[in-house]
Amino acid sequence: MTGWGHRLADWGYGAGWGLVGRLPDGLARSLFRTGADLAARRPGAGTQQLRRNLARVVPQASTAELDELVRAALRSYARYWRETFRLPAMDKEAICRRIDDVFVNKHMMEEALDRGRGLVLALPHTGNWDISGLWLASRFGTFTTVAERLRPESVFRRFAGYRESLGFEILPASGGDVAPYRLLIERLRQNRMVCLPADRDLSRRGVPVTFFGEQTRMPAGPARLAAMTGATLLIVDQTFTEDGWGIGVHTPMTVHEREQIPVVTQKMADAFAADIAAKPEDWHMLQPLWISDLPEQRQKVLAEAP
Repeated sequence: MTGWGHRLADWGYGAGWGLVGRLPDGLARSLFRTGADLAARRPGAGTQQLRRNLARVVPQASTAELDELVRAALRSYARYWRETFRLPAMDKEAICRRIDDVFVNKHMMEEALDRGRGLVLALPHTGNWDISGLWLASRFGTFTTVAERLRPESVFRRFAGYRESLGFEILPASGGDVAPYRLLIERLRQNRMVCLPADRDLSRRGVPVTFFGEQTRMPAGPARLAAMTGATLLIVDQTFTEDGWGIGVHTPMTVHEREQIPVVTQKMADAFAADIAAKPEDWHMLQPLWISDLPEQRQKVLAEAP
């Protein structure tokens, strides 16, 4: 991206937080839904990749059914961005009270923290994780997560500042004073919580897994952190409902030795797949995920990786 492109991106996100929150709710809903429908009719690279990804989730879907699913998924993704830009001005305690009424398996989190060894929450890119994080920070206290270092730096700072205002502790994936992995271990040994999006591997060190019948890699971080600290690992399921959010945790896992990391990571992938299959329109994966969709050079690198 050029310097002009960086400035345009920064301006765009700044305008989102500055303007969208001031719009009447009905107008904001209409604008974002119209944008999603336009993207469905004139598919760019991200929309085309979303379609390929969803075709793995619902291989039995007809062309017309897949068309409708892609449109629904883009509307869901647009809703995520609409809520992101409006959340700073929303009644946060009212949101948390609504989630109190629907959260599934809260006792699993309480039991994990009662063990005194920390809690790792692994989640796919579904629903609105900022809403989930807002509730988590409000009801359990600050948690720690790792954020990709976006470019330009000003955009990264905007997102970090936004999420810190919701109660997140944000560690940059690169460029920080201390390696994020060391700090995550420290937080878990303090019996705190770590949340990690874990359905897409951004490194070359991911664990090979089978996901919807095809090979990909997923981050080893959640299982490795659990093995290093004795923390409980839980899967987060988060979706949209017509007028709110669905959220819960399930599949508690402990990792007693590092040799279990591949098995636990596959179990994590299986849990993600079950949740995504139940409501595929809320899975916001517009990037290549399966190895067969990656550029040939990247496939070769992964084939040579341990």
